[in-house]
Amino acid sequence: MLEKLRREVYEANMLLPKLGLVNFTWGNVSGIDREKNLFVIKPSGVEYEKLSPENMVVVNLSGQVVEGDLKPSSDTLTHMVLYNEFANIGGIVHVHSPWATAFAQAGVDIEPLGTTHADVFYGAVPVSATLTKQEIETAYEENTGKVIVRTFRERQIDPVAVPAVLAGKHGPFAWATTPLKAVEVAKTLEVVAEMNYHTLQLTRADVRLPQYLLDKHYFRKHGKNAYYGQENPTKGD
Repeated sequence: MLEKLRREVYEANMLLPKLGLVNFTWGNVSGIDREKNLFVIKPSGVEYEKLSPENMVVVNLSGQVVEGDLKPSSDTLTHMVLYNEFANIGGIVHVHSPWATAFAQAGVDIEPLGTTHADVFYGAVPVSATLTKQEIETAYEENTGKVIVRTFRERQIDPVAVPAVLAGKHGPFAWATTPLKAVEVAKTLEVVAEMNYHTLQLTRADVRLPQYLLDKHYFRKHGKNAYYGQENPTKGD
């Protein structure tokens, strides 16, 4: 079942250690088939060198395992909530990458300070509220997803324009139209977080991008008038 998607999710998961986004087994990638309303996710706690496409786990949008011999990631219900609420996303990444996680732990948004940020995120990447004791004790992973969704709704943030969040006291989640693209978003977020940290050490001035520069860099890559890249890109170029 979903062999092509299993392979894609496996390959995306294998990029996490290569890109320096995970230590040990602290991360996961999933991808969804919207026609079948099923998603594929990494099994819980399995070392990356022991992963294979065949042991990726298939889960439905109620969080129930449909196919797979291993337990799915402990973050499966967070992925489930995000897929149910954010209809335009096709892949999700969760990691504990150090720079982005530092912002999550400090409760500080990752603001658009430079054009690297603006190429991917049209505005600040928000920190969600820390879960309450009751939310943690009743349905921790599911409530993590609900708090993320609530953050985007209350702050009126478009999850397509800002495809990532810092789960408060936890770490980043990133998403995109495919699992592989979601990994790219997660890596960009980590790079931007490190840049922001150093920028904020160098100055206490308000160094946020002016709106016109944010607009220029975001919309040259996204939207109907985007012009970055090739019209008919050749694979590998």
